[in-house]
Amino acid sequence: MSIDKRKNNGGHSNGGRKSKAEEQQLIEKLSPMEEEVLKKFAFNIKAGEKWAIELFFKYMYGLPKQIIDANVTNTVIQPIFPDVQKDNSDK
Repeated sequence: MSIDKRKNNGGHSNGGRKSKAEEQQLIEKLSPMEEEVLKKFAFNIKAGEKWAIELFFKYMYGLPKQIIDANVTNTVIQPIFPDVQKDNSDK
């Protein structure tokens, strides 16, 4: 019996990255539209569309470096059911 069972899971028939030939075919189909798409993208940036501006900066400059501080602890106790108010009165 194999310890690593990943090779026996079958996978997906259409899973994984596209072949270079398929990528090249897609590029060839989309290339004639490149100028029009870039004009519309520029129009949306000039119109102040937030999604277009964010996309522009992500591709031009990359995402900002994310720093996660693993030493921070949360001392605030969160209630399990915040909408239910506890009744402390004696009945």
